Amino acid sequence: MSHRVVIVGGGFGGLEAARTLKDAPVQVTVIDRRNFHLFQPLLYQVATGGLSPANIAAPLRAILKRQKNTGVLLGEVTGIDTARRDVHTPEGPVPYDSLIVATGVRHQYFGHPEWEQFAPGLKTIEDATAIRRRVLMAFEAAERETDPDAVRAWLTFVVIGGGPTGVEMAGAIAEIARFTLRGNFRRIDPTQARVVLVERLDRVLPSYPAGLSRSAQRSLEEFGVELHLKRSVLDIAADRVTLSHADDETATDTIPTHTVVWAAGVQGSPLGRQLAEATGAELDRFGRVIVNPDLTLPGHPEIFVIGDLANFGHQTGEPLPGVAQVAIQQGRYAARLIRGRLKGETSAAAPKPFRYTDLGSMATIGRAAAVADLRFVRLTGFLGWLSWLFVHLMRLVYFQNRILVFAQWAWSYFTRNRAARLITGYAEQPEGLEVEPAAPVTAAVERERVA
Repeated sequence: MSHRVVIVGGGFGGLEAARTLKDAPVQVTVIDRRNFHLFQPLLYQVATGGLSPANIAAPLRAILKRQKNTGVLLGEVTGIDTARRDVHTPEGPVPYDSLIVATGVRHQYFGHPEWEQFAPGLKTIEDATAIRRRVLMAFEAAERETDPDAVRAWLTFVVIGGGPTGVEMAGAIAEIARFTLRGNFRRIDPTQARVVLVERLDRVLPSYPAGLSRSAQRSLEEFGVELHLKRSVLDIAADRVTLSHADDETATDTIPTHTVVWAAGVQGSPLGRQLAEATGAELDRFGRVIVNPDLTLPGHPEIFVIGDLANFGHQTGEPLPGVAQVAIQQGRYAARLIRGRLKGETSAAAPKPFRYTDLGSMATIGRAAAVADLRFVRLTGFLGWLSWLFVHLMRLVYFQNRILVFAQWAWSYFTRNRAARLITGYAEQPEGLEVEPAAPVTAAVERERVA
């Protein structure tokens, strides 16, 4: 019987592990709740109408169809039996000899789960289309208002978290208001929209070099984004956000708004806790699984945890960043270690620890404005933006997606238009706003299926 490798999660790490095991003497099974691989770094463009969901997702079966040793199961893993070496799904157990867990992270609201209904995060296609609906419906609501204060509240957008996702979201919303929607309304001026970016530290992109953070801050301000630095969130409600100063908890500021986007924190997926309970592995305070230097769990060399769910602090003393390159390199490492074990290589018994090679980081603020730390060179402005475009375009898994995204970006650059700014999901309209579609919406548009 072939060695059975089960990979839970079809994201960057899981997919790379599966591809590295191509032609290996193993039987690979990839299990995911979705039938597609999602390119998460471009989710914010779906959330702001720049791209459609199908542009940044590709069916897992199509990606892996030429790997004869690999199968895909659509389903959710509900538990792991380490004694029997079974992965539990509602459809029945899936046995494994080696297990790679790459289920990623979800939103973290720091003890305030009630905030999620008012401030959605951005991790899934559904998150992106929900945020897109909220942003676009805010302009529609403002168009129907007669009270100036109510109009200002609808035209105020608050993004919480000054990391790459927060910076990109804030810049994109500002760009929509200043350029894309200019002249589209008769009673309001979208260019007067207020975009607020909240960060508890003293600069945006705090994990980037200080010079790039300053450049990003200047670009955001040029786009009209208000920066509220050294501010913490005290409360989020349906019609307001309350902030405190990081140095003075008594100094508060209330911002009337109906549209808040959360980009401030993450925590490990629930499977991480289940895995810890089953194996005795430790979790950090964010619910990530603390792994060995070879990405396995203590006492369980057959189980690997990779990507955002893994806390790997053996290289620098601090957990590696939750970026795609970490997951990709860890997926490749885990797969190669499994191959080495099967070949009987002596080094497989005491493998070299995983080492992450930092290829740099980048974030875009808007049209012709981005920052890129490529290690050997740091770029800002137009050159940084071009490098960001090229890297993200080439990282898309599906060639067809590269063509579609390139065409959309080219069109958007020359016209400043965002063709995918569709309002779908009328069941979740802003409170007090009744909007009926002018014509029946087809099921295909309503669902925006990605496969």
